[in-house]
Amino acid sequence: MRMKTYLLGIFLAITSFSLNAQYSKTDSTFKPCFIGSSMFMLGNFLPEDRPDFFQLNFGYRPTEKDVLAMEIKTWKYHFSLGIPYGEDFEHEAYRFPGYIREFGFAVVYQRFLWKGLYTGVHVMNAWQHFINNEGDRMDKGFQIFNTYRLGYHVKLWKNRFFLEPSIAITHRAFHTEMPESFKVLDEGRSKFFFGEPGLHFGFNF
Repeated sequence: MRMKTYLLGIFLAITSFSLNAQYSKTDSTFKPCFIGSSMFMLGNFLPEDRPDFFQLNFGYRPTEKDVLAMEIKTWKYHFSLGIPYGEDFEHEAYRFPGYIREFGFAVVYQRFLWKGLYTGVHVMNAWQHFINNEGDRMDKGFQIFNTYRLGYHVKLWKNRFFLEPSIAITHRAFHTEMPESFKVLDEGRSKFFFGEPGLHFGFNF
């Protein structure tokens, strides 16, 4: 149900605004830099399992089709990131005995394909804290977390702002050993997750 709602939201976001071509340096409204974040921060208002998610993006457009950016982010999660959508997804039987808190940054490259359609690769270096149910830190770790994204860039208000609804595959390319009580709930899970939604926004300058 959540995925259907999100896909409907993408459709409405794209069709509600004019679908302009990618950026052009000859356009009087062209601005090479931007700052932004993710609508995922709205999840911080959930009544339970709040992700305590924060993200800040800084970006630069060296050409009309290329984007380079950096994302600074932190979040926490209570389940293995390898559980696919379905019966097991966020099932209480697979809840960690606590949560994992991550702090890190991602290097991002985006490439416009046609009009506002783009692909992107996000490579995140994340430092992990494993927190038990009592709120004590059990251990530390590190992972490289990649995101392969397909999205659409929507220009708003004379190119002052933008929205980027997207869908992604995430990839846990590398991570250090987890504490045993976490590891037993992550073993056997895929290193890939298919269908992660995204909704970034930003201000151009």
